[in-house]
Amino acid sequence: MNSLLDEKALLKQICIKRKDMYRKAKNFGLNHPIVVSCSQELDVLLNNYQKKVS
Repeated sequence: MNSLLDEKALLKQICIKRKDMYRKAKNFGLNHPIVVSCSQELDVLLNNYQKKVS
C-alpha cells in the first residue's frame, strides 16, 4: 500500500514539473538554461518512477 502511495505522489510531482517546464518553455524558449534545468529535474522524477514500477 505504501508503495502505491509513493507512486501516486511521484506521478503528481511529475505532472506538476511537466506543466512547469511547458510554461517556462513557452516564456523562455526550449534552449534556455532554466528550461533545460527543469527538464533535467523532470528526467530524475521520471527515472525514479520507472525504478519504482519496474
